[in-house]
Amino acid sequence: MKKIISMFLVLLVAGFVATGFAPAPTGYAVGDTATDFHLKNVDGKMVSLADYKDAKGFIVTFTCNHCPFAKMYESRIMALNAKYAPLGYPVIAINPNDPSQQDEDSYANMVTRAKEKGYTFPYLVDESQNVTHAFGATNTPHLFVLNREKGTLVVRYIGAIDDNAQDASAVTKHYTEDAVNALLANQQPVVTKTKAIGCSIKWKS
Repeated sequence: MKKIISMFLVLLVAGFVATGFAPAPTGYAVGDTATDFHLKNVDGKMVSLADYKDAKGFIVTFTCNHCPFAKMYESRIMALNAKYAPLGYPVIAINPNDPSQQDEDSYANMVTRAKEKGYTFPYLVDESQNVTHAFGATNTPHLFVLNREKGTLVVRYIGAIDDNAQDASAVTKHYTEDAVNALLANQQPVVTKTKAIGCSIKWKS
């Protein structure tokens, strides 16, 4: 009997220890308030969301240079900014990757790509990866639509840009556009979360 009680206590303590050290869920959920950040842009200047005094919200996209999915969506990200920045929802692009794992994602290469492609939005580097962790981004690209509400930025959509990475002409569901259009109409998006399709983020070891 004593052995049974002792074994039970050992398992109970082990359960508490395992629970205590289990990694807590990270990242924003729809409805959470997003915290501002300060990250370096490809022009060498620091950028924060607070810099955009007149913005109604933001289309924050975690993307990079090397990922084939990021490349397939690049023109669509540029189109999102061209369409929605004048309406108050500019694109803020963030490269989350560890360049030691992908040299193509180095800051120098970010500068080159932004110039070659003519980016009209900030392309920021998250060297510490703290912002990426805070958002809970997992792939490139991974989109977060933020809406300014009573002085705070609330997450209203998380996920993919649309439903077809390979063929823009075959897209039938424009998730990000639909979310922003709803917010512009003072409505909540019907679809608030989808699976981000792309390359996994290259985390620092």
